Amino acid sequence: MSTVEFKDRVAIVTGAGGGLGRSHALALAARGVKVVVNDLGGSVDGTGGGSTMAENVVAEIIAAGGEAIANGANVTKEDEVQAMVDEAIAKWGHIDILVNNAGILRDKSFSKMTLADWDLVVAVHLRGSATCTKAVWNHMKERGYGRIVMTTSSSGMYGNFGQTNYGAAKAGLSGFMRTLCLEGAKYDIRINTLSPTARSRMTENLMPEDILEKLTVESVSAGLVYLVCDDAPNRMILCAGAGGYSETKVVETQGINLAEGDQTPENVAKFIDQIRSMEGAEEFTNGGQQGTKFLTRIQKGEFMV
Repeated sequence: MSTVEFKDRVAIVTGAGGGLGRSHALALAARGVKVVVNDLGGSVDGTGGGSTMAENVVAEIIAAGGEAIANGANVTKEDEVQAMVDEAIAKWGHIDILVNNAGILRDKSFSKMTLADWDLVVAVHLRGSATCTKAVWNHMKERGYGRIVMTTSSSGMYGNFGQTNYGAAKAGLSGFMRTLCLEGAKYDIRINTLSPTARSRMTENLMPEDILEKLTVESVSAGLVYLVCDDAPNRMILCAGAGGYSETKVVETQGINLAEGDQTPENVAKFIDQIRSMEGAEEFTNGGQQGTKFLTRIQKGEFMV
């Protein structure tokens, strides 16, 4: 039977004052991980703030025999995030795990959305994850160990009406993960992405009660704990919700090559079915593979017409 182990690990979980983040923090603490419970304490739209939510989660962890500290850093502010990282290292000596979970919603159709709403949602989700990751990155490199999780969404992979800002930020996080994996591989820094479907403040008013009851945060946290364990995978987008687990992959069709004189819109239209065919589709692990595929065919003279 596979075991999910943590050997003297310290984790930072952002947005951990409630919902998924709280569940992640409790699940990690239950397995002996020391946890920094980070939460600004604001509302779903990012307004307000306070320390009560994070402190309550810390109290739960300590009451259950675990170790935790509360931190109210704003994930978009470098100095506050760095102070949080420094505090954790001063207390426990190292940081091994970062769970980028903090996020907000400001849903509106694109025609009604202000760019201020766009900027803030992208800042919290995408820049916030980058800010926290940057603050622990060199520390993890020096130690030769790290586990980082980004939090994406089906909205970022497939789209969702009224969430252009949220979807763009979430799509950016999966791209961030794929590139960061290449830079962290030789240091045993493994980066994965979680795509949750769970009951939270963000989904509370979007679904009927009988459905929400099945979307437990605990079922999602089971996947999260695996993604940051000692034997974690790398470069995975794990989808989790209501006890269901699957993987999202980006693949590219084989497509076609057209010779120089045949590279016209009309020929693209003529061969669109072959271009879109999923037969032989591949998952690439770096951007250069796409160009290599096309250039190899040129060298071999493999053209459609």
